[in-house]
Amino acid sequence: MSDIISAEDALVAVMVAVSVADEAIRTAELIKIEQIVNHLPVFAAYDADRMREVAKTVFDLFEEEDGLDALFGLVRDALPDRLYETAYAIACDVAAADGALTQPELRFLEELRHALEIDRLHAAAIERGARARHLTL
Repeated sequence: MSDIISAEDALVAVMVAVSVADEAIRTAELIKIEQIVNHLPVFAAYDADRMREVAKTVFDLFEEEDGLDALFGLVRDALPDRLYETAYAIACDVAAADGALTQPELRFLEELRHALEIDRLHAAAIERGARARHLTL
């Protein structure tokens, strides 16, 4: 990714990052990312072909010692404040997509919440919504 990324790229990066946080990208998570990009209004003008480049950048950043901090810096720089909760919400949806939250995913979400300065009460509501949307019988 270049030094300047779009807000949409930043949102995709967050989704990819939560998916790889546990070092196991599951099909359900990939499908959820695709569904989010294809259906949320925030991605209406997004070139989905950029997703591969964004994903590669996330993978590269995760190989670096301070890669997570760098990722969070890119995300904060690219997103307007009003989309911070959107970033957290879609990260929660991707994490919940496979029906199981792993410790690395939970830790990533916690660090994302802190990086984006999302109030704990708001985060709990977002998390509860994601959980409710992904329950199975």
